[in-house]
Amino acid sequence: MVRQDGIAVLLDKPYTTALVEGPGMVTESTYDAELAKQDFAPILAALPGRPTQFLVYFLEGTDELTPESEEEVEKIFAELGARPAPEILVIGHTDAVGAGQFNDNLSLQRAERVRAELIRRGIAEENILVEGRGKREPLVMTADGVAEPKNRRVEINVR
Repeated sequence: MVRQDGIAVLLDKPYTTALVEGPGMVTESTYDAELAKQDFAPILAALPGRPTQFLVYFLEGTDELTPESEEEVEKIFAELGARPAPEILVIGHTDAVGAGQFNDNLSLQRAERVRAELIRRGIAEENILVEGRGKREPLVMTADGVAEPKNRRVEINVR
């Protein structure tokens, strides 16, 4: 909202502008999208890439990646290589099999395993935050004690 001497212009749509030319002189207009890309190209080029998320899955009761997830790791590093200073959040999860403390430890162990692999491949340690959530945030809701492969995962959030 731009306000000037009792006049208000709501900027609630892309490329909407308000030009304040003096007291009580506010003009609303729309900036041309292509012109904005040209005029602000250096600024737009300096913006960080959009955040992205990857999921890797683990064998039951372990911190070993599934064979499919081993292949996914290569895609993750291609994305990380395209970002000069990525900020990475690694969150471990488990399925609903096992006691709460065991799952909390296992989820953190899985996240730490992914973190170690990121560091081994050259990602700066200080750019990686690690968390374990145990069985509290399943992708697939199940009853307690049910083994669900999609819940045995690590989320890797990159921005």
